[in-house]
Amino acid sequence: MSTTDAVAFWDGVYAARPAAGGPQPNARLTETVTGLPPGDALDLGCGDGGDALWLARLGWHVTAVDISAVAVERLASLARSHGLGDRVTTARHDLHKSFPPGGFDLVCAHYLHTPFDLDRATVLRSAAHALRPGGRLLVVDHGSAAPWSWNRDPDIRYPSPQEVAAGIDLAPQTWTVERADASVRTATGPDGRSAEVTDHVLLIRRTA
Repeated sequence: MSTTDAVAFWDGVYAARPAAGGPQPNARLTETVTGLPPGDALDLGCGDGGDALWLARLGWHVTAVDISAVAVERLASLARSHGLGDRVTTARHDLHKSFPPGGFDLVCAHYLHTPFDLDRATVLRSAAHALRPGGRLLVVDHGSAAPWSWNRDPDIRYPSPQEVAAGIDLAPQTWTVERADASVRTATGPDGRSAEVTDHVLLIRRTA
């Protein structure tokens, strides 16, 4: 499927959601980053912008990217309205074709799933190479489908964090896996419904 199809699909997903005045950060981000010194962060697939805004409030300078123009324009507007415009830079990227330039102390990729062509292993490998020494890559994937998920395929298989790490294929002399596990939480969807979901969490640190 074409890039045009992918953009139209994700623009439609975000346009159908109410514009959140204060989107919340992902739980796996807050538990991982709290206590770390702020630096430069890259948010891959920024979506509603809760992660980028939360990081910016902690003093991080965030580059937030998404394939959806609706998502990045909303986030840019939210950042300005919250007085964080100088800490949040937004850009539209189709990660199947381009990767944001720069070096980062944190790269986060939450639920970077799509029905369109995306070589996730290559994207995540690029993310790991974009880390500065000591920087971390946080990958949080779905381990189960929430009732409000756009993907309701009953036959879908969710790769484990260990499988994702193996697919990225990073040299252990340079990158260390600090966490690779499944964790259950109660999530709230865009329509206010709650459900128990499983997250697959992978945390990789660049050591050299």
